[in-house]
Amino acid sequence: MRAHRDCHQTDTGLRNARLMKLFLPFLIAALLPACSVSESQAMEKPLDGQAIVIAHRGASGERPEHTIAAYTLAIEQGADFIEPDLVLTKDGVLVARHENEISETTDVSAKPEFADRKKTKTIDGQQMTGWFTEDFTLAELKTLRAKERLPQLRKSNMAYNGQFEVPTFEDILQLAKARGVGVYPETKHPTYFASIGLPHEAPLLAMLTKFGHTQKTAPVFIQSFEVENLKALRGKTKIRLIQLMDEKGSPPDRADLTYTAMATAEGLKTIANYADGVGPNKGLVIPRTLLGNLGEPTSFVADAHKVGLAVHPWTFRRENYFLPLAQKSGIDPRGVGDVLSEMKAFLAAGIDGLFSDNVAEAVSSISK
Repeated sequence: MRAHRDCHQTDTGLRNARLMKLFLPFLIAALLPACSVSESQAMEKPLDGQAIVIAHRGASGERPEHTIAAYTLAIEQGADFIEPDLVLTKDGVLVARHENEISETTDVSAKPEFADRKKTKTIDGQQMTGWFTEDFTLAELKTLRAKERLPQLRKSNMAYNGQFEVPTFEDILQLAKARGVGVYPETKHPTYFASIGLPHEAPLLAMLTKFGHTQKTAPVFIQSFEVENLKALRGKTKIRLIQLMDEKGSPPDRADLTYTAMATAEGLKTIANYADGVGPNKGLVIPRTLLGNLGEPTSFVADAHKVGLAVHPWTFRRENYFLPLAQKSGIDPRGVGDVLSEMKAFLAAGIDGLFSDNVAEAVSSISK
């Protein structure tokens, strides 16, 4: 037991050193006189030193996503930040689920007492049928158990089905505080939730304040695919905000914009007016060729850095199904390929952090 505890203390020390590197530019900017350095100058190099590892829904390559077990394993493997996607319950509590429709990630469909809760709804323009968090109280959700969302690719994770409950955002913040890591929450479908009287902003900021996270130097990033949600948050908090961007399409709340236009130098300059960084689909940083190999890096990272935006692309996964052609280990989509070399290519392109389901590999890619 003592050897294990000493190992954990060593890991925590290394993680704290990395976090100090992350926050050093912000601390320096805060301490210097206002006339000596502008915020844009302080953000010109968003990170100092190593890129950060963001555990995408926890160590979701090895445990069912958005469970305390997945987050705990991610921390043990060396993650700098753990990432919860946040949706709301009927009684206004933030919980971690990939979507508010929960039939893919819980055993709700096997619960006869909830059979009449099955509904068809339109979420961000898409019709969905299933069970939705906003139709359950927290107490009811706590009776459910998580299951693997990608059973076809992650059969071994199915061994944990039925073991873990749905965590609240507060549960996750308590874990992060106890273990000395950051949190990287995403507001899921904020416009939709606001339309049904369950806006994200108030409970999100209240919970972060409860844990002392109110300043730009806090170990927190708030992310969203929507634009107006982030702009509203900018007026209410100093915590760093990240504009998520897909390779195609538009923000759910801004059909007049396209992610392609937002990814241009001019588009990134506009984002810098309300956000501190961007979370792009990997293809915006290094697109793939027609054959499926990694192509040449675009100017995205340089353009983002020029206007003071950090760049945290998503999502790095080790299964062949997700990898570029040259990194695949074979034709079995479940096979484990060379995600390490993919990560290194993006790190060489100058990114400031990465989202990964496979934390151990991500930590290895940065440390070597």
